[in-house]
Amino acid sequence: MAEADVLVVGAGPTGLVMALWLNGQGIKVRIIDKSEGPGETSRAMVVHARTLELYRQLGIGDAVADAGRKSTGIKMWAGRRPRANISFGDAGEDITPYPFVLVYPQDLHERFLVEQLRKSGIEVERRTELVDFTDDGSIVTARLRGPDGQVETCETRYLAGCDGARSVVRKTLGASFEGGTYDQLFYVADVEAESDKTDGEVTIVFEGPEFMLLLPYGTDKTRLIGTIREDRIDRDKALTIEDVGREAISAIGLVINKVNWFSTYRVHHRITERFRHGRVFLLGDAAHVHSPAGGQGMNTGIGDAINLAWKLAAVLKGQADDSLLDSFELERPVFARKLVETTDRVFSAVTAQGSIAEFMRTRVAPIFAKVAWSLDPAREAIFRLVSQTTLDYPESPLSVGKAGKVEGGDRLPFVRFDGRDNYDSLSAIAWQVHVYGAASAELKAACADHNIQLHAFEWREEFGDAGLARDAIYLLRPDTYVGLADPLGSADRLNGYLAERAIRPA
Repeated sequence: MAEADVLVVGAGPTGLVMALWLNGQGIKVRIIDKSEGPGETSRAMVVHARTLELYRQLGIGDAVADAGRKSTGIKMWAGRRPRANISFGDAGEDITPYPFVLVYPQDLHERFLVEQLRKSGIEVERRTELVDFTDDGSIVTARLRGPDGQVETCETRYLAGCDGARSVVRKTLGASFEGGTYDQLFYVADVEAESDKTDGEVTIVFEGPEFMLLLPYGTDKTRLIGTIREDRIDRDKALTIEDVGREAISAIGLVINKVNWFSTYRVHHRITERFRHGRVFLLGDAAHVHSPAGGQGMNTGIGDAINLAWKLAAVLKGQADDSLLDSFELERPVFARKLVETTDRVFSAVTAQGSIAEFMRTRVAPIFAKVAWSLDPAREAIFRLVSQTTLDYPESPLSVGKAGKVEGGDRLPFVRFDGRDNYDSLSAIAWQVHVYGAASAELKAACADHNIQLHAFEWREEFGDAGLARDAIYLLRPDTYVGLADPLGSADRLNGYLAERAIRPA
């Protein structure tokens, strides 16, 4: 009988990041997947700034950024001509260390994460599937079928279901998955192509009823994603790339030299009612699926994994009570539900049929985007939204206080100064305190008692401009969100916060 602190079911990005974060905190983890290896194809293409910030804590943020293609703008075409050239420019420069959208195909991303796990001594157990499991309240007993067809029993303290939209974990729990399926049929293709009209940038094409998104990610490699016109669907034969996107491809002069793979698929929008079921958790596509609008799905699953991993590690190491895990249920579903609703509205508008919808897409939307993008506040707001740097947890029981403009539950404001930034200190998966100004002797002693690293930054105007308060305490969770914001810099407030939540970092 093999044992583990945490059994991770599913080795997509969500499961791989879950295993990496747990292992990075000294937790014994097993990760299984029924497939023979990492995916050869994928629809997820974008890694957002917030994900890269969190990857920094594993020391892989810059490596992932360098492996992908950094896109700093979006081109919009409609009616066979360019309608808008939207440049991010410096919109994210004062927001994040990663002020761009990273195009990095999920299949390459997965291989990178698998290699990171291998370097840390963990192998994904391939061709191994979950048969079923029971949770007796103190242990989860899972039955696993291995490559040889033999069934083994694995006892684990917790089970993380990261096994996708058809999740066996979710089905075994009997959990709901409410939502629906969009009417449109979509295609995705990996091609080797060239065009002198896209300049290698992400390009959105609206051509009549057709919608197509181009995502260049190599010298001549491009991922195409688009809708298929109803009159092109032949139920009696399999579709090929010659059957789809003709007008859109022609409009931008895209010359396709080779099709590496092509597939069609349906898009769903669904969410489960609960993410925690005793000692079993649902994450990523096992808990929520949504339209590809904004490239949010994979990044949200990774966010689920990081949110849960530090909490599981704290409980397993005796640094927190099991009740800490309830905050996962209170934090992540709220964001996931908002995301499903938002992406559903955007997606429905982009793919709606009819002459009015077509006019809005091809004429009104590009003008609106061009005007909005010319305004700095609008550009920054859009970048924050898409990059997930606005994600916060204001209603969480872990979120307390306000100092300056920063509240408990907020992402710590990013500030550049003297050729460096305050995120340089966020390299460890651990609680820490930031003080912008002077830290009292009492606070220094309290941090030492709790084994919490204290980072005190000499006060400068840039911190105030970012909304930080002078001499205040910002207690940061292991996922770098603000737990406590106290304007008085009180050691008593720090002690009380930890005691009330039974958190013992030492």
